[in-house]
Parts: sequence; structure tokens; C-alpha cells
Amino acid sequence: MGKGGVGKSSTVNSVIGERVVTVNSFQSEALRPVMVSRSKGGFTLNIIDTPGLVEAGYVNYQALELIKGFLLNKTIDVLLYADRLDAYRVDDLDRQIIKAVTGTFGKQIWRKSLLVLTHAQLCPPDGLNYDVYCSKRSDALLKTIRLGAGLGKHEFEDYAVPVALVENSGRCSKNENDEKILPNGNAWIPTLVKGITDVATNKSKSIVVDKKLIDGSGSDDKGKMWIPAVIGLQWLILKWIEGAIKSDIAKDKKPY
Repeated sequence: MGKGGVGKSSTVNSVIGERVVTVNSFQSEALRPVMVSRSKGGFTLNIIDTPGLVEAGYVNYQALELIKGFLLNKTIDVLLYADRLDAYRVDDLDRQIIKAVTGTFGKQIWRKSLLVLTHAQLCPPDGLNYDVYCSKRSDALLKTIRLGAGLGKHEFEDYAVPVALVENSGRCSKNENDEKILPNGNAWIPTLVKGITDVATNKSKSIVVDKKLIDGSGSDDKGKMWIPAVIGLQWLILKWIEGAIKSDIAKDKKPY
């Protein structure tokens, strides 16, 4: 998941090792999620490419509803939350996106998440060291995830979201083993796959997208706790208004 144009579809193609999802810089993204499956050695990998979460500068809640509906009766083992490494700012929209994802799938989704930063073959601004720049960009986004998800600092540190760098361009440098490498020399596809495996097998439970999550009944229950108090408050206000009206009527009836 992530904003449109950050390289989600290209990353799916890179992980699968073939062009399975259409990527076109001059057309809008697909309006519906697409699942790609590959099996080998008795193991099946399912990757779901999703629509961008922003439309006209605002969070696209319709896209989130489509994603949630598509995932009904499926299990999320890993969320790859994608953004660009070469974006130099984090703004309020980023925080709103995180908040919307959290509201849709719950805080637990971030315990099964991997932050993927695309367009990683870059020259950092202001002469910064590559690894230092990557660390600063990652820290800024991770802080936004923590705040947007409403996670306490210690709670977030206990289940730190790992980070993987990605460069999907055909111009990406390669090593002697024909692996795509980043400016720091790291082969990024094996690193990404290891990150996915580590998150999938960590101690946190996978996210089951069932009818309860779809209906949002979990959040509704919290609201229901306040219903008796609200009704009681309404009754008190009505009694006060009723008493005030009766008092005014009684005053009007008194002779001058």
C-alpha cells in the first residue's frame, strides 16, 4: 500500500521476477487491487498490488474500502508500505494516510509491516552520505507511522518497523552476480525478500480480514460503551430545560 506513483507495481514485478503488473507513468493506477500468485517447492507467494491511497491531495477512503473488501476472508502476513526515498519532506497528508490505514485494519497492522523506500538509486542532497540520508528519511517516516497510528514510543520500539530500500529502474547498477545493487553496494532484492520473511515469521499474529473487521464492529463496541452516559446526559439536560420552561411560565402567570 501507499500513495500513487511511488513504485508499488514495479516492486511487485521485481519481487516476482517478471512483468506481471502493468506499469505506465502516463496513466492512472488500476482502480482495483490485483493479486499475483507464484508457487514453488510447495510454497505459494501471493502479492496484492493496490490502488494509490491519495486522490486530488486527499486520502482516498474509497480505495481503502475496495482494498478491505478485496481482502475479505484473506490473511495479511506482511504489509509493504511504500514511499519514495527521494521525497525530501514528510507532511500532514502522510500522517493522515497512516491514520486511515490504522483505522481500517487496526494498530496491529504495523506489527506486520515493512517500510519500502523506492527510487533508492540517488545522490543525496547537500552532500550527505548515502546511508546517513537513508537513515534520516526512514526515521522521519517511521515517526509519522508512530504518530499516525497512535502508538506509544515504547510500544513502537518494541515492534520496530523494518526498512528496505528498492530501485526498480532498468538503469540500476548490478554486481558480478547480475544482482541489482544500491549506491552502498547492497543487493536490494535479496535484502527485501529477507525483510518480508522476517516480518512474516515474527511473533505478532497475521491480520485476518474477516466480517468483523469489514463491518468495523470492533470500533463500534467502543462507541457503544458511551451510549448510557450520553443518554443520561441528554435526560439531565432535558429535565433542566423542562424545569426552566415551567419556571418561566409560573413567573408569567404572577400578577404585576
